[in-house]
Amino acid sequence: MEYIENARPFVKWAGGKRQLLPTLTELLPKEPISVYCEPFLGGGAMLFHLQPEVAFVNDLNSELINAYNVIKNQADALIETLKTYENTKEFFYEIRNLDRDLQIFSALTEVQRAARFIYLNRTCFNGLYRVNQKGQFNVSFGNYPAPNIVNAEGLYAVRDYLNRAQVHFMSGDFAYILEQLPCGAFVYFDPPYLPDIGSSSFTAYNSKCFSMMDHIRLHWWCEQLTKRGIKFMQSNSYTPIIASLYSCYDVQLVQARRSINCNGDGRGAVNEVIIRNYI
Repeated sequence: MEYIENARPFVKWAGGKRQLLPTLTELLPKEPISVYCEPFLGGGAMLFHLQPEVAFVNDLNSELINAYNVIKNQADALIETLKTYENTKEFFYEIRNLDRDLQIFSALTEVQRAARFIYLNRTCFNGLYRVNQKGQFNVSFGNYPAPNIVNAEGLYAVRDYLNRAQVHFMSGDFAYILEQLPCGAFVYFDPPYLPDIGSSSFTAYNSKCFSMMDHIRLHWWCEQLTKRGIKFMQSNSYTPIIASLYSCYDVQLVQARRSINCNGDGRGAVNEVIIRNYI
């Protein structure tokens, strides 16, 4: 399958892996990946970097998954809609506040929801995706002079890859997609990181935060994959709890730079780990 150079993440995403791709690529299994799985898709940096022919991907954020599906199936309509969006404070809050009225929000088409999602990501403060307990987007206007609201070339490149490959999208709990994987699949986990004690690290990508119990459940699933002979690689924070949970696996320390964080002190170089059940 032809590799599409311009197929890259179309949204900014906290914890995105673009700058760690060289390191992650070196640590991939040596044999070809026949079926790729990413249960916490986010911006999809690894997916677009590898461009596997068969992929099962998931994210709990249904608006994000809707945007992927719209790019795949209705890219022209999405781009035309984005062209009408204005980079003004008044228009930003008009679009942002659509989810304050469930009747209005539920009446939006898939294209309108995808355009809103991409527009808010490009124009909100620091590209941060954050919702409150009601699921309402609550990041303020970024006040950027010339955000790239309509990246038609990039959206078409993403569309082309998604239509040439067999990419299966899901939006739900990460365990559901793992239950369906065949032997020989490869899984890359990039979950919302476990914050260190006292940290203000951001994990609220949706109204249900990824808890400590979720990390314990993820570890249990990693053990099940290992028993099934399915290889996995996981990125996570460098914390004593994570080190203890995965002490029986190959754990490598890396440094990553973070530019998206609700707290300015949380940006810059941070320690992370890459966990594997293979060498």
